[in-house]
Amino acid sequence: MKHKLVAVMLISVILVVAGCGKANKKVPVSGEKMEAIISPILNTEGKKIGEVTLVQEPEGVLINVQAENLPPGSHGIHFHETGVCTPPDFTSSGAHFNPTGKEHGFDNPKGFHLGDLPNIEVDEDGKVSMRLTNSEITLKKGLENSILDKDGSAIVIHEKADDYKTDPAGDSGARIACAAITGKK
Repeated sequence: MKHKLVAVMLISVILVVAGCGKANKKVPVSGEKMEAIISPILNTEGKKIGEVTLVQEPEGVLINVQAENLPPGSHGIHFHETGVCTPPDFTSSGAHFNPTGKEHGFDNPKGFHLGDLPNIEVDEDGKVSMRLTNSEITLKKGLENSILDKDGSAIVIHEKADDYKTDPAGDSGARIACAAITGKK
């Protein structure tokens, strides 16, 4: 009986140690190594007022927007379907990124576009610093929800806040800043 108890304890110790060894082993999340995409944000005069950085993370795309010289207050910000930012109106960026064919807005029962993002808050000094992760899009080429398709995409900042329901752009007004996202160096 004593030998059985020792054998069971020994097997238990081996299993615990073996299990711990596997738990400490680092396993890569993905075989792909993706670099950050950094794009300048241009105002309606074509002057750089900041930059946007995008990084593919396991849970989605990390979006970091740093800009200045914007009007204080809430502003709509969206991914648009084309990676071209021609001032002064930035209509070159096309409509919102919407590969799933939904209507606009987080509060729209028929929405939302994959390019919809939460409003940004510009402080009294005209500066904004926004960092969020969007799990709806990817930087991995060839996927339906990739913002790096053949013509890229753009991040556009609008003059007013997005109401999160009015199709097609949340009644957010004119385009006042734009960053082309092409993935090209």
